[in-house]
Amino acid sequence: MTTSSREQPAAAPDPSPDSAPADGAPRGHARRWLILGVICLAQLTVLLDNTVLNVAIPSLTREMNASTTDIQWMINAYSLVQSGLLLSAGNAADRYGRRKMLIVGLALFGAGSLAAGLAQSSGQLIAARAGMGVGGALLLTTTLAVVMQIFTPEEQPKAIGIWSAVNSLGFAAGPLVGGFMLNHFWWGSIFLINLPVAALALAAVAAYVPESRNRQGDRPDLVGAVLSTIGMTALVYAIISGPEHGWTSGTVTSAGTAAVVLGVFAYWESRIPYPMLDPHFFRNRRFTGAVGGLVLITFGMGGALFLLTQYLQFVLGYGPLEAGLRTAPMALTVVALNFTGVGTKWSAKMGTPLSIAVGMGLMAAGLVSIATLTGHGYSGTLLGLVLIGAGTAIGSPVMAHAVMSSVPREKAGVGAGINGTLAEFGNGLGVAVLGAVLNARFAALVPVAAASLPAALAAAGSDRERAEITGAFSSGLETSLLVGSVAVLLGGLLAASLLRRADRADARAAQGRADA
Repeated sequence: MTTSSREQPAAAPDPSPDSAPADGAPRGHARRWLILGVICLAQLTVLLDNTVLNVAIPSLTREMNASTTDIQWMINAYSLVQSGLLLSAGNAADRYGRRKMLIVGLALFGAGSLAAGLAQSSGQLIAARAGMGVGGALLLTTTLAVVMQIFTPEEQPKAIGIWSAVNSLGFAAGPLVGGFMLNHFWWGSIFLINLPVAALALAAVAAYVPESRNRQGDRPDLVGAVLSTIGMTALVYAIISGPEHGWTSGTVTSAGTAAVVLGVFAYWESRIPYPMLDPHFFRNRRFTGAVGGLVLITFGMGGALFLLTQYLQFVLGYGPLEAGLRTAPMALTVVALNFTGVGTKWSAKMGTPLSIAVGMGLMAAGLVSIATLTGHGYSGTLLGLVLIGAGTAIGSPVMAHAVMSSVPREKAGVGAGINGTLAEFGNGLGVAVLGAVLNARFAALVPVAAASLPAALAAAGSDRERAEITGAFSSGLETSLLVGSVAVLLGGLLAASLLRRADRADARAAQGRADA
C-alpha cells in the first residue's frame, strides 16, 4: 500500500526572509505589507477579467451572435480549466517556488488576454479563455500562499481580509472599466486592458516578492489534473445542455462520463503517494466544514451575479457603464468594511462559526431582496447588493482563513489550490445550474423559439409581446435567485455547524492535555 503524502517527513522551506526562526514560531517578513500590495495587484489581473466579461455579455451576444450556451461556455471554459489545474499549480508553487510560479502565471494570463482580445468567433474566444485559465490557476494559488508565508498567524486574518477586499475592489472596478471600454471601443478591448496591469504586476513581483518553496515538495499530479478537468467539464456540459437539448442522448452520456471520471479521480487520489487532493485533509473537521460551505456559497453567488448583470441591462435597460456603476455598491461595501478593519473586528468578536453563519445569512437575505423586489426597479437590487457586500466582508475572509489554517504551512500552495478549486467549481456549477433554471422557466413562459433573451425580443412583434418576454425573464431570474439564496444559506449553516464542532473538539483535547 502506498504512503500518503501527509505521512511524508516535514519539509524544510527555503532559508528566505519569511521562514520561521529556530524556535519554530513563524515570524512576519519585514516588508510584508508592501508585498501584500504587490500580490494584490497580481490578483487584480484575474479579477478584472472575470467581472469585465459579465458586463460584456450583451455586447458579445449581439456582436458575435452568441447564444446563452455560448456565453456560459465563455465563462465556464476559463473556470473549468482553472479548477482542474489549481491543485497542480499549488503543488508546483510549493515545490518550484511561489514567486517563480506567480511570474509564469502573469505571463501566461497576459498572453491569453491578447488572444482573447483578437478573437474573431465564439469558438476562438472560448479557446482563449481556456488558455487564460492556465495562468489564472497559477495566480490564484500563489497569491494566497504567499500571504500565508509572510504573515504571522495573528496577522493572517487581517491580511486575508485585505486580500478579500481587493478581490471585491476588482469586482467593482471591472464593470466600470469594462463599461467605459465598451462605450468607447470594441468588445476586444475588455481583454486587452489586462495587458498593462499584468506588465506592472510582473515588474512589481520581480522586484519585491521573496521566493519561498518546500524543497521536498510533492510531485505535480498530472493524471489527477487531467481527470478532474475532464470530469468537471463533462458534468457542467450535462447541466448546460440538459434544458436546451433535453435530458437524453448526449446529456446522459456526458453525465455518465462525469460520474465515472470523477469516481476514478477520487480512487486515484486515495492511492498515489503525491495526490493533488490529500484525502487526509478531509479527516479534519475544520477543513471539511470550510470547504463544504465554500462550494455551496460560491454556487449560489456565482450563478446569481452572472444573471444579475443581464437583468440590469436587458430588463432595466441600463448601458454597460451604468450597469457597472449600479453593481458597485456590493463591492464597495466589502472594501469599506475590510480596508477599515471593521469586518475583521466583528469577525474576531463573534468567532469563526458565528461569523460565517451571520455573513452567509446576510448574503442570502440580499439575494432574496433582489429576487422579490425586482418589480420595484433598482431599489430592491441596491438593498440586496449592500446586504451581500456586508455578508461577504464578514464571512468570506473567515472562510478562506479556516481552509488555509487547516493545512500545513509548507503546503500553503496546495491549500490555496483546494480553496480556489472548490470556489471555481462552485462558481462554474452555479452559472450552469442557475442559468439552466432561468432558461427552463423562460422557455416555459415564452412561446417564442429563441436561444436568448435578445433573440426573443428581436422576434417580438409588438410592445405587448416584448413586455411579456421581459416579464418571463424576470420571473426566471426570481426563481434562480431564490435557489441561489437557499444554497448560500445552507452553505453557511453547514460550515458554521462543522466548525463549531471542531472548536469544541479542540477545546476538549486541550483540556485533556492540561489535566494530564
